[in-house]
Amino acid sequence: MTARLDPAVPRRAKMGAAPRNDTPAAGAKQPTTRSGFTAAVGAFVIWGLFPLYLKPLAGVPTLQIMAHRIVWCCLLVFALLAIRGELAAVRAALSNPASRLRLAASATLISVNWLIYVWAVNNGHVVDASLGYFINPLLNVVLGVYILGERLNRTQWSAVGLAAIGVVYLAVIVGRPPWIALSLAASFGLYGLIRKVVSVDAVPGLATETLLLSPFALAFLLWAEQHGTGALGHSSAGVNALLVGSGLVTALPLALFAYGARLIPLSTVGLLQYIGPTLQFLLGVLVFHEPFPRARAIGFMLIWAALAIYAADSLLRSRHGARFRVGMR
Repeated sequence: MTARLDPAVPRRAKMGAAPRNDTPAAGAKQPTTRSGFTAAVGAFVIWGLFPLYLKPLAGVPTLQIMAHRIVWCCLLVFALLAIRGELAAVRAALSNPASRLRLAASATLISVNWLIYVWAVNNGHVVDASLGYFINPLLNVVLGVYILGERLNRTQWSAVGLAAIGVVYLAVIVGRPPWIALSLAASFGLYGLIRKVVSVDAVPGLATETLLLSPFALAFLLWAEQHGTGALGHSSAGVNALLVGSGLVTALPLALFAYGARLIPLSTVGLLQYIGPTLQFLLGVLVFHEPFPRARAIGFMLIWAALAIYAADSLLRSRHGARFRVGMR
């Protein structure tokens, strides 16, 4: 995810994609750190503003929104891969039993994540959804320790502990665990863990996942249409356009992120990832006027403090590592 593109050698699709003769001509504009930064920021901004896209669809059942998102995203991503000549990456992923099984699991997890997120947004829980993506980076750390055998330093453990205190505090003042936030963080964290061990690029991986989900999504949409509950074609022009366009707003930020993440340092990606939940939180409080009492704010501040500690530690270690690499040259 952090590998940089060699300007002289264009990157080829993994998993058996056929080589392409697409070396840029002399004088052609090369990818730069600035373009990667812009792409990554664009991805996180789109994810952060996604509630604005979903709110007009509040009258459409959540399952239908998710099904449309899967089907239209599948069609769009396959069209993109066909244009780029990278369909072989999907064929290779599906022909490998281990990759196919893991991508089926990641497809299930991302569909659960999408379902909970859409339901949360359209039922007045945007702030809760934002909390899930604030927690997610720290949950990823815990998964790395207990599943991948990674090690944390004292500062990182203190950040995880402080976030855990914040979650427990929120559970106590509300009277129940913040299940929306925890479900979003867990489903997306496990999704990322599986994708970490599957040797498939971001866009071909999404194409494979949506291909595995599309038969079920399409069958559900046909069933809804037969029973007179289908929204597409029976709603306003705006709602119809938003349902069809859900594929684009799903695939576009992922493509931007995949492009940007390869051109900028991982530490930069780690800091930029907070753009999304921050925008979601601001939308929930300032635009959708969801309740955010002082007692609840204390729990959020504990988690924000944990994130600040973790981000500062990651940035400091990244800079020290960069100095060490420079000194070794």
